Amino acid sequence: MDIKGFKFSAVEAAIKKPGRLDLALIYSEVPATVAAVFTRNKVKAAPLLLSIERALNHVSRGVVVNSGNANACTGRQGMSDAIETARLVADALGVHEDSLLVASTGVIGQPLPMERIRNAIPDLIGELSRSTLADVAQAIMTTDTFPKMEIRTGEAGGRLYTIAGVAKGSGMIMPNMATMLSFLVTDAAVDPSWLVELFSSEVDRSFNCITVDGDTSTNDTALIMANGMAGNPEIFKGTPEAAIFAESVRNILLSLGKQIVRDGEGATKFVEILVKGALSDSDAKKAAISIANSTLVKTAFFGQDANWGRILAAVGYSGAEVDQDLADLYFDDVAMVKNGVFAGGEAESLGSKVLLKKDFSVTVDLQLGTGSATVFTSDLSYEYVKINADYRT
Repeated sequence: MDIKGFKFSAVEAAIKKPGRLDLALIYSEVPATVAAVFTRNKVKAAPLLLSIERALNHVSRGVVVNSGNANACTGRQGMSDAIETARLVADALGVHEDSLLVASTGVIGQPLPMERIRNAIPDLIGELSRSTLADVAQAIMTTDTFPKMEIRTGEAGGRLYTIAGVAKGSGMIMPNMATMLSFLVTDAAVDPSWLVELFSSEVDRSFNCITVDGDTSTNDTALIMANGMAGNPEIFKGTPEAAIFAESVRNILLSLGKQIVRDGEGATKFVEILVKGALSDSDAKKAAISIANSTLVKTAFFGQDANWGRILAAVGYSGAEVDQDLADLYFDDVAMVKNGVFAGGEAESLGSKVLLKKDFSVTVDLQLGTGSATVFTSDLSYEYVKINADYRT
């Protein structure tokens, strides 16, 4: 995989415990346009606050990421540690410290083990010519069970370009940008103002349409860096090249989002929730998110119980406009409810078989308008409780 002008590094700093990669660097050899979206949680981690400020001018040389420690709720020391981490890496690279963003993920409330990070930075710089983006995907994992990565290629003005992305996330997943991180890089030249607009819009259609447990992290960060090293003419909004580029970004973000849901802590089901026939897309998304976040619905999915009443109840309290005498509900293509009334015993039997599958869909047709929305979710299992009960130990 060749993404011109980008280098990657991942090393072990034993931030939470030894034996795994946990400190990573994505570095552009030239200044890159950056577009970033961050959590809307009012409690924000120090690295996130720093990166929000530094991303305002939409130019960056890279991002330093650690896993195992969120550096959240750590006060002035946490901010000082985030600044120092960026400064040490920037000095070693010979770039201005303000050009580096910082991201962290892991346990909240614990100070960063700065001595270990300081000691690891020479190796972090040294690995830039040897590590890959796949190593970065490995290094940013916490409770993830597999690294998450996606790649697309395109062409503009006769020049080939690459877009690649990594993400981490398994629990504490209800991005509202928005514990998830995602970093995309491309060597395409892209109009900065359009890249910012595009990325925000596509995050809303991907990462803001997934949920594992309804928790919005203090550290959620998604960004894209475009350094133009592919040598293509700059891609502008409204052109055929822009449509192709946008589709690639959309596909990468959606793939990464789905991978996060599939890796939901203790998840045994991957469920696509489609709400259609709503008065508006906004109403449809309210209803879909309400279904996807319902503890009762998610436990029914885990128990493979065709308890459709829980789903309609979640739609009813979602805030969306609903006429219960019109609503239809399907498990895959099995009609469980028609015009607000249970379809009967045969439907129960067929619907129960659908829920035995690892992947299935739930469709609610409100029959009120043309609004629609799709949200991806997982079930809620015994293992989820166990993982999160033992997380800090």
